[in-house]
Amino acid sequence: MASVRGAQLRWARSGRLSSHRGLSSVIPRRILSIEQTGDPLVATGVDRVVESLPGIGPKALARQASTPFRLSPKFMKEYSSKKAPFGFNGLGELVYHRTYSRVREDGENEDWHDTVQRVVEGTFNMQKGWLQSSGLGWDESKKQIEAEEMFDRIFNFKFLPPGRGLWAMGSQLTEDRGVYAALNNCAFVSTKTRPSKKVSEPFCFLMDASMLGVGVGFDTEASKQNIHVLLPDEKNKEIFVVPDSREGWVQALGLLLDSFFIPGSKAMDFDFSKIRPRGTPIKGFGGVASGSGVLEDLLNDVRNILQTVAKENSTLSMTNIVDIMNMIGCCVIAGNVRRTAEIAFGPPTSSEYLNLKNYEENPERAAYGWASNNSVYAELGMDYKDICERIRDNGEPGFAWLDNMKKFSRMNGVEDNKDARALGGNPCLEQTLESYELCCLVETFPHNHESIEDFEKTLESAFLYAKTVTLGKTHWDTTNKVMTRNRRIGCSMTGIAQFITSRGVGGLKEWCNRGYDKIQKLDEKLSEDFGVPRSIKTTSIKPSGTVSLLAGATPGMHYPESRYYFRRVRLPSDSDLVEPLRKCGYQVEDAHGQPGTLVVSIPVDAGEGIRTSKEVSMWEQLSLAALLQENWADNQVSCTVTFDPETEGPQLEHALNYYQYRLKGISFLPRVSAGAYKQMPYEGISEEEYRKAMEKVSTLDLKLKDNRSEELLPPDLFCDSSKC
Repeated sequence: MASVRGAQLRWARSGRLSSHRGLSSVIPRRILSIEQTGDPLVATGVDRVVESLPGIGPKALARQASTPFRLSPKFMKEYSSKKAPFGFNGLGELVYHRTYSRVREDGENEDWHDTVQRVVEGTFNMQKGWLQSSGLGWDESKKQIEAEEMFDRIFNFKFLPPGRGLWAMGSQLTEDRGVYAALNNCAFVSTKTRPSKKVSEPFCFLMDASMLGVGVGFDTEASKQNIHVLLPDEKNKEIFVVPDSREGWVQALGLLLDSFFIPGSKAMDFDFSKIRPRGTPIKGFGGVASGSGVLEDLLNDVRNILQTVAKENSTLSMTNIVDIMNMIGCCVIAGNVRRTAEIAFGPPTSSEYLNLKNYEENPERAAYGWASNNSVYAELGMDYKDICERIRDNGEPGFAWLDNMKKFSRMNGVEDNKDARALGGNPCLEQTLESYELCCLVETFPHNHESIEDFEKTLESAFLYAKTVTLGKTHWDTTNKVMTRNRRIGCSMTGIAQFITSRGVGGLKEWCNRGYDKIQKLDEKLSEDFGVPRSIKTTSIKPSGTVSLLAGATPGMHYPESRYYFRRVRLPSDSDLVEPLRKCGYQVEDAHGQPGTLVVSIPVDAGEGIRTSKEVSMWEQLSLAALLQENWADNQVSCTVTFDPETEGPQLEHALNYYQYRLKGISFLPRVSAGAYKQMPYEGISEEEYRKAMEKVSTLDLKLKDNRSEELLPPDLFCDSSKC
């Protein structure tokens, strides 16, 4: 949860307010201040209006360096006129300019070499600040060589930082403010309360992390703790002036939740007058302000849920937990400022949990239930029959075998119990995580290498990037304690289907094992160089999405839906990109279930030779996931198995009986002509449909001076996107 430690306080005039939204002026009320105790969201009543302003946060490592690290101008001159080898005949370049090209100081949008330079210099500034502040020494000439090597391998798409790294690394967010949480892809938090911890903390942590673009997993354990929801005192309301900041929004949610869980609390109301209007630029993280409307909706919806439970003299339920978490996700996404994702974990035997996405039984959840993927904590040897019938219908829930996650690194028969304290995973389930733990991912493209020696050289730069990210502290003390100990990394492979097409499964197994061994040696060396512990785990297979599009790679271990397909991209409805895309001839339509969002369908030809997902059976996909879990991923393999519900659906139960002992997590998606979801990220089309779509497409001008890249986009509706 966000801490208000260091927050500055500004006193406004004292006295009672003559009027306030939804309040009568005759009701006595007190105004809240945030007390400087060091504990998050400690609030006390005072008799004056208070506005809480966020502090600067952790001192940026870059600012601790004696002088900023910079790539040599001579080196950069070689790349300034080079054309970047974007993939998929322009789709990669379009996605780059839409998503990752920030606005430079001169007002122009970055080109690819600018972005890579910013990322590499930011990475080495973090290293320099860490090494110099720790008294470990800094060799400028050696680091210049390492940085140039990293630059070249990113520029030529041999590896890429995650989308969050491309966006945030080297920006004001890390260089000046030290908000290193934004560099991490994902997190997990348990809702189980502990002594001295508030019920509200997991919810606030999820909101805070989500507003930084971090995808968060959560469990429903608090529903087992008999937590009573109490009606606050409505006679003497307290008003919180919501600061115009991420921290302020999180504080508002925390105060509202606390009022229903802490006995004797006064009812909360909120003054949103300090929040900037919708459309105002956000200079730090990027994007434009959403206005106060989405926050007001969230607080009202959460209040309604808790009031209903309290009036029934009931306790916090699984449904309440998932509802509130999903509503938070909708609030973050609805502003069209952040991308994030959620995954819920619950028991496999609870009909309440399993029916959360049965919108015939729970029609009110259709408005927000899509905000999370839902999975169960599968038990080895359990009966999978009932759940498999649900999967045949809509593809959920997924499965997470927590026992396997705790006991194994790579699932090669050796139990090491490294993750005995793990409690869950991230939204795409490629990372095992403890509660309040974040993780950093990095993505390699083995298909873009001529030899395994070249791939091993790429791993040096890729793992150096990821290990550097672990040096940054977050603004959550609990998170820092876990991350400082674990230093967890997920070095991933993507474009695996393309690699198998050219080098076969045997080649993949060899590269996995040699690459894994190389990474263990790198981790040993870098840990010694930085004076930090070895990483608890180091490798995974992420689903990929937007980042793989830049390089023209198939996503993760997945095969393309078809040789010809539509790749759907989501945009805010008020984006300046919309009209140019329409004029260019792309199909643009409203996003189903996501007000304020549009979907652009881009025709793609994946090329000759590669097999499509329809040609790869459910059993072969499971076998590939198991091979990668055994030979590469000591964290996890993110795999969504597509299957024919008629011919393969009856086999799901039997497949799980076998593969429960070889995997840590898996999800399924029924392959039907209309898709299990509307506007899926990938939809196969015929060659004729592809050619007709291409006939309508003209050249797109990507040099618009519209700050479009400052808009962070909402995610796809299931786990195959840049949100992870």
